[in-house]
Amino acid sequence: MLSNLLAAAANVPATPAWTPTVGIIISVSSIIILLLSTRIEQPQVGPKLPGLPVSVTTFIAAMAFGHIIGIGIVLGLTNIGRL
Repeated sequence: MLSNLLAAAANVPATPAWTPTVGIIISVSSIIILLLSTRIEQPQVGPKLPGLPVSVTTFIAAMAFGHIIGIGIVLGLTNIGRL
């Protein structure tokens, strides 16, 4: 099994180092997903966040999904050579 993992590791693209550009991409994608999360069916279920039109659980879910989308964008841009 170790030889299979080593063989697959040779084909994995390089992972980008953290830079302010990477942080900006992930932050912007998280904010966009947070803004889109107000459009779900029941964003106010659970404890409310002061100053935001979403609940704590919706906020955490939106931030997690925003990070996933942001990481996908960063890896995609790195793969095509733009980052």
